[in-house]
Amino acid sequence: MSADERLIEEAREKARRERTTLNAQFRRWLEDYVGRRERAERAMRTIEELQQRIKLKGPFTRDELNARGPVNRDEMNAR
Repeated sequence: MSADERLIEEAREKARRERTTLNAQFRRWLEDYVGRRERAERAMRTIEELQQRIKLKGPFTRDELNARGPVNRDEMNAR
């Protein structure tokens, strides 16, 4: 890999001020970069699992979407 030398030096200086190294920061960034996709995939699997278990009957009115707690649709329509 390559990067602008001036940028690398600025990054090294910043790492020194943070009492770490540029290599340590890069390794941390790389782990986060790779882990981001894994976390997103895990979250999507959870969402898909919940969608299979929870069925909602819409469409919903604005009041229903903004209600707090359980909603009784008959009660909402009587207002």
